[in-house]
Amino acid sequence: MPPAFFLSRFALALLFAPLAAGAQLRVQDASVLAGTCLNCHGPEGRSAGAIPSLRGHTAGYLLQRLQAFRTGQAPDATVMTRLMKGYDDAQVEALAHWFADKEGR
Repeated sequence: MPPAFFLSRFALALLFAPLAAGAQLRVQDASVLAGTCLNCHGPEGRSAGAIPSLRGHTAGYLLQRLQAFRTGQAPDATVMTRLMKGYDDAQVEALAHWFADKEGR
């Protein structure tokens, strides 16, 4: 088969890969996203210092806080306003649920 055939198939695969990747945010994807949070909020979201723990909160509360940071509506925000701008709605929701699911573990 000619090289153009393979190139066209490769181009189609690249075109549709983001659609397949964005179709669902799996649990392991959320854990990768949460890695950034764990740098400051501690292992599994349990902080030992002045930075608030993410564990022990409901998904609804965490979602509200994360969205407030993302939209600049959290008056007590420090660096979180800047960090949250890098996440889309699905990622923010996945993070809220990932940390809420850590309750009791």
